[in-house]
Amino acid sequence: MVPPAGQPETACAIIASAFREETLKQTYLRRVMTSEEMESELSRIATEITKKHQKLSSMVLIGIRRRGVPLAQRLQKKIEKLSGEKVPLGILDITFYRDDLSLVANQPIVEGSHLDFDLTDKDVLLIDDVLYTGRTTRAALESVLDYGRPRRIELVVLIDRGHRELPIQADYIGKSVETTENEMVEVLVSSIDGEEGAVVTTKELLRKGETADN
Repeated sequence: MVPPAGQPETACAIIASAFREETLKQTYLRRVMTSEEMESELSRIATEITKKHQKLSSMVLIGIRRRGVPLAQRLQKKIEKLSGEKVPLGILDITFYRDDLSLVANQPIVEGSHLDFDLTDKDVLLIDDVLYTGRTTRAALESVLDYGRPRRIELVVLIDRGHRELPIQADYIGKSVETTENEMVEVLVSSIDGEEGAVVTTKELLRKGETADN
């Protein structure tokens, strides 16, 4: 968007941001986390991790595709800023470990895992965007154990929306959000969505948004 003559570029950016927000509102019920709140929660989690893990040399971060990866990258930077130590970061694609694969998509996208370090005797921090039934985490645990035998595995999630089907809980949580069974929580990251934050939506609203985009 090009600002009208005489209009400051910053004002134009504000208008563009408001337009994006209004467009986004058409696809969600309510916003549960702003970009500022996301940044704050990730900073808090990074602080908690560094306080709990005195020996960062034995710790690795693993982001679960898709949005768990950019969240893990941001945590890695925050931990390095706090401790001065860069913790190794891996990427986990658990597509074929899921027991609900038929519900994911007709043709699920497989991007692959990238773990170029040994997990034996390491403290592994799995990072995901939303914790729901626990089935994604179960699949991630199964995948991780194929790469070695860690000393400990902990789970980091930005949003816990409840409705657990398996006895799985997160060790670090950005925010707990109450939802109904037919609702969904979508975490938005700028590198993928062009937006930041988290919203509660439904499949129907998302379909309407896709139709409007087309």
